[in-house]
Amino acid sequence: MGSLVILSGPSGSGKTSIAREVCKRIGEDKTMFSISSTTRLPRKGEKDGIDYYFLTKEEFLEDIEKGYFLEWAEVHGNYYGTSIKPIESAIKEGKIVFLDIDVQGFESVRKIYPNFITSVFVTTKNKQILIDRLKNRGTETEETLRIRLINALNEMKKIDEYDFLLINDIFEDSVEKLEAIAKVSLIKADKQNLEQFIKEWNETKSN
Repeated sequence: MGSLVILSGPSGSGKTSIAREVCKRIGEDKTMFSISSTTRLPRKGEKDGIDYYFLTKEEFLEDIEKGYFLEWAEVHGNYYGTSIKPIESAIKEGKIVFLDIDVQGFESVRKIYPNFITSVFVTTKNKQILIDRLKNRGTETEETLRIRLINALNEMKKIDEYDFLLINDIFEDSVEKLEAIAKVSLIKADKQNLEQFIKEWNETKSN
């Protein structure tokens, strides 16, 4: 069985870039980066099916009714959600699945897969670095920037609920740390089979 590595943190913290690089290093046959669905408009350079699955609000609500989402939430006036079937398939194949979801989504997924999850909160060294990264996108207005900073502070109050805190200061260091966490997550997930392991261990015939 595989594992779920949950990545949460402020928008602009770099969690998606780190996770995608880790997937390349471990091997895309052994990992999966879960692509979320959203109703927000694509940013410049974003592509449907690569960065997000871009849906209309009507399409998204219809998928909710059909039970397609592992978790979903409304953030900044837009809907975001994670499809359940690809994740279940990847876990059964023994893959490490990376989920880039907010704090609200983490709470939902943790209830469904308590034994498979390793959680990582990713953030910048300080608020000013986050502001600079968001401004460099060229997509933020003063109002959206203010909202993101408020949400970032609220999310950071949940840091103690995560297994790891990853401060993304130097990209290469962050990638190495997340790669190590991802590999350990498989060992952690194996704990769910302890009862079966003990049973098989005890039934082994001695010489």
